[in-house]
Amino acid sequence: MSLSSSPLLLFISPVLYFALMSLGIIVSPANPLGSNSEISHQVQLSKPVIAFATSQTSHKIPSLKHETILLDSPEFLSFLTQSNIDGNVIKRIKVNQSDSAAILYSSGTTGRVKGVMMSHRNLIAMMAAIHHHNTIEADGSHNPPRSVTFFTVPLFHVFGFFMLLGAVLSADTVVLTERFEFAEMLRAIEKYKVLGCGGAPLGREVARLFNEKFPNVLLLQGYGLTETGGGATNVLGPEEAARYGTVGRLAENMEAQIVDPETGESLPPGQRGELWLRGPTVMKGYLGDEKATAETLDSEGWLKTGDICYFDTEGFLYIVDRLKELIKYKAYQVPPAELEHLLHSYPQIADAAVVPYPDEEAGQIPMAYVVRNPGSSLTAAQTMDFIAKQVAPYKKIRRVAFIDSIPKNPAGKILRRELVNHTGGLSRL
Repeated sequence: MSLSSSPLLLFISPVLYFALMSLGIIVSPANPLGSNSEISHQVQLSKPVIAFATSQTSHKIPSLKHETILLDSPEFLSFLTQSNIDGNVIKRIKVNQSDSAAILYSSGTTGRVKGVMMSHRNLIAMMAAIHHHNTIEADGSHNPPRSVTFFTVPLFHVFGFFMLLGAVLSADTVVLTERFEFAEMLRAIEKYKVLGCGGAPLGREVARLFNEKFPNVLLLQGYGLTETGGGATNVLGPEEAARYGTVGRLAENMEAQIVDPETGESLPPGQRGELWLRGPTVMKGYLGDEKATAETLDSEGWLKTGDICYFDTEGFLYIVDRLKELIKYKAYQVPPAELEHLLHSYPQIADAAVVPYPDEEAGQIPMAYVVRNPGSSLTAAQTMDFIAKQVAPYKKIRRVAFIDSIPKNPAGKILRRELVNHTGGLSRL
């Protein structure tokens, strides 16, 4: 497990990833901004024997079988400059493509964070796709790979993780910052002549307005999940980029079908249903969670994404809605059930539900509908502050509405669609 931040350590982390995986060691990147309980949960899932962290974040890691290595300690930094290390003392082991290479974290279709097991085969397949895109455009003409890429996503995120692997594969220059700041990004683009940059999804209207302002900048959308190792579809070239609203065609070696969620029947182009994906980049499964794995991966290897989509007759994919209840804040997944569990622990709250609220900058933000206990004078600010102290920044509740009751079906399940529809009305006020 790697838990680090700071400019110097941003460059040490990639070295660790490659060095450890080359020895057959499974790496499990973690978010240094995660709360103590979130990190503890990830440690319980992956059961690491050694952790790499900084002196600022090491307190979040529970006691391990061996130790926590401080990346900013004088001992570790001096080790990096040693040139007399005997390579023969390193125990060489055989690594099979089916062996796990990394454990990344995802909330899956619902619920709490799960450990996504990615194999060496998954990584190889993704790198093959990246290599293809770096060398051949859609029309078959050869072009050199982009030379400088600015990372807007952290390296523990699936997109950042695979962008890093792809950058090394392509011998690209990468620009890394401790945290994203808009002005700093602009300075970096000017200084390093950045040609590539990516991160969260971009809405149709924002993309259109951007292209009006900057007609010579190519905006390319894509779609993927942690469970697919990142990219499952992509947009290629200016003609496809002009199709606002689509996330592109299927990536290499990826299969897809649109399935009726009720009947399980495959649907033709133009009809909406759940997107199922299958290919060599699809995860091995969820670590230590056979039930969740069986619910997400069927016996034929199809991954049920939980997203409602449709293909047009030319093979372009359009995302319409989500079966799953995750909120997508920028590039991050926020599970409502986790936030609801915390809200229910607040003495002044009788009931609560969390839903996505549309936001132009973030895509969606978590919004809580809260039922106060009788006599309570709980405020929205107090509610948001209570959650903010217990979760990573991207999971914070950023809007609160107080209501008399949470709509539920006879079985007690929250009727989120009713709340989401009400939220949509609020967003238009």
